[in-house]
Amino acid sequence: MEAIPPVPPRILIVDDDDSVRDVISVLLREEGYNCVVASGAEMALDIAGQEETPLVISDMKMPGKDGLWLLEQLRERYPDTSVIMLTGYGDTESAVDCLRRGAVDYLLKPPKLTDLIRAIERALAKRRIELARKRYQKKLERKVRDRTTELRNALRDIANTYQSTLLALVAALDAREHETSDHSQRVVRYTSAIAERMGIKGPEMEEIGRGALLHDIGKIGVPDAVLLKPGKLTPEEWQEMRKHPDIGFQMIQNIPFLATPAQIVLSHQERWDGQGYPRNLRGQEIHIGARIFAVADTLDAMTSDRPYRKGTTFANAIAEITRCAGTQFDREVVRAFLDIGEQALIKIKEDMHNRKLTLVQAEAQAQEAEATLARLSDDLDDMDQTIPGPGGPPSSSGSSATPRATPAPAAPVPSPAVGATTATASRPEQPVVLSVLAGGRQGNSRD
Repeated sequence: MEAIPPVPPRILIVDDDDSVRDVISVLLREEGYNCVVASGAEMALDIAGQEETPLVISDMKMPGKDGLWLLEQLRERYPDTSVIMLTGYGDTESAVDCLRRGAVDYLLKPPKLTDLIRAIERALAKRRIELARKRYQKKLERKVRDRTTELRNALRDIANTYQSTLLALVAALDAREHETSDHSQRVVRYTSAIAERMGIKGPEMEEIGRGALLHDIGKIGVPDAVLLKPGKLTPEEWQEMRKHPDIGFQMIQNIPFLATPAQIVLSHQERWDGQGYPRNLRGQEIHIGARIFAVADTLDAMTSDRPYRKGTTFANAIAEITRCAGTQFDREVVRAFLDIGEQALIKIKEDMHNRKLTLVQAEAQAQEAEATLARLSDDLDDMDQTIPGPGGPPSSSGSSATPRATPAPAAPVPSPAVGATTATASRPEQPVVLSVLAGGRQGNSRD
């Protein structure tokens, strides 16, 4: 089978002189090129737009729009078209101007055929190289986009894995303390709400959230005898408890994506007036995430039940936090906290409680459905055993008994969710003490 010869490239010849235009087109056709002609720049621009034109050979001086105008229009509209300029004047300045504006070559009229062919081949070769470079660049850009998408997905998976690991670690810590179930998760929600009111967003918000989530991670290093002691801590035990910010900081400081959360963990027991621990930092020396967390942690500590006391109302907690602005807490953080409003804060806690309750109910219903399916499967197996096979003896009663399927038990009706306001409305108010805010309590100093 014979190979199909390549299609000759299309060359547009532009010249207001009919004789020059015709001579050049005839010579180039004899060399195997596909030539079209135009008598002016505007006509040439129209022809170039009708079909792909790899090369234009244009006179520089023409009535009306000249060759330079055509060159600029071609470079703007059809950047893949190469242009060779012809002129009857040996003007070096004009030649440089043509090349500067994008022409690939500049020849004097009348050009020698060998010089013209050589210039055409150079122009077409340069065009092929440029097109190949553009194709390669597009292919490379497409590969980069694909790899970037893959990398972004991989990083998202890694981030999700990190977050799941942190959540599991914090859940284990909360389970160890018994009395602070879901405390870390609620504190993250309160902290994020305050930070959002302060205009914090993006990566900084995420880092503050991680710091709030991991604030008590150092309690893993506190002995159970101290951490779970029901009574009042001794001075020695209190010193052991006060080590948990340092322990937590040492645990996570060398993890790159937890560098900022580590600072929050280290500073989460500091106070605005410098009376906190472990470094007695004051005012702006305390990381903004730790200052926000201090308010969120106090709110949750005061409104949550503990074995040694009942939680107070949100109104009482808000009033106490307001009273301690400027001493224990940053006034700007307290101002943002108050902007959220009591009802919005209550809703945060109720939403978390309801979401947890929904998950528990869904799991219970799924287990019940699996048990029902297992019972139905057993009933079907029993039915198979009582039905005789082909040619087998009939039933002694003369008719086949039809077993009745055991109805599936109804799913238990879930008990209504109890919000924070319901939980606190029926119990007597407890005296509010500043030691609760400072991270301690009457009888035990561990909150």
